[in-house]
Amino acid sequence: MSSITPIRVYPDSTWSEDGPTRGVEAVIEAGEVLQFPHLPFVLTAAERKFLDPRWADAKAKNISVRWPANELRGASGDAADLAALQAMIGRYAEQSEALALRLFPHYRGHLRRGNSSFRPVNVAGRETSWRKDDTRLHVDAFPSNPMQGTRLLRVFCNINPNGLPRQWRVGEPFEDHAKRYLPKIGRPIYGSAALLEMLHITKRRRTESDHLMLKLHDLAKADAEFQRSSPQARVDFAPGTTWVVFSDQVLHAAMGGQYMMEQTFYLDAAHQQRPEASPQGTLERLLGRELR
Repeated sequence: MSSITPIRVYPDSTWSEDGPTRGVEAVIEAGEVLQFPHLPFVLTAAERKFLDPRWADAKAKNISVRWPANELRGASGDAADLAALQAMIGRYAEQSEALALRLFPHYRGHLRRGNSSFRPVNVAGRETSWRKDDTRLHVDAFPSNPMQGTRLLRVFCNINPNGLPRQWRVGEPFEDHAKRYLPKIGRPIYGSAALLEMLHITKRRRTESDHLMLKLHDLAKADAEFQRSSPQARVDFAPGTTWVVFSDQVLHAAMGGQYMMEQTFYLDAAHQQRPEASPQGTLERLLGRELR
């Protein structure tokens, strides 16, 4: 088996167009994590009060802004504070988009902005089901929101004010991971995708690619031996560090940390420099057939 997912470190200290790193599509499409240890998201003096989990709704682990409606969700507070919180998250979205377009000019005109989020709650100690337990190594896949092969590009930044890192584990390359579990995965039950969509259990039709990605997600999380002994490494992202990753390709687990910003972008695999390097492209090559 190959080694674990590599981390590629860059010197950038600005989010804007004049930063030094650009044109690194091949790096991220190969399943590497791009790390920028000198690229903080700087809060204003007034925004620092939001570094407190009390701003999160008790039912939500994240405070998010949904686009294109610019709708704030998961937050608790008065109107003025919520507006300021929304503006902070919106500024992170703008800076993340500027960074992504500089890093990946080939994606210009094709990246679509997904949710922007502020995560003030500590990862450690959160009680949840094994399937939703993000301290277990996994690739991102969603039961109710089929991606249909669309890529998930994510820009994270640790804004912890107390010097605490965001603690991750990263795992084996996606192709090795797919080879590990594909023999255990059958084809979806005929007609199940249409039924799930008709019953509004899924937001759109679940493709065979979605079926495989969900199975890879679940089999890995349920496999205690894999979680314990598979190729993996711990990575600590210090405060002020930004990192960028295709989270549907890189096996990752969030082990600890508090106060983080996150921006999701969607990209159709056809608009990659190498569409065949996408998870769907990799699965199709391993299976020897097109996924529909």
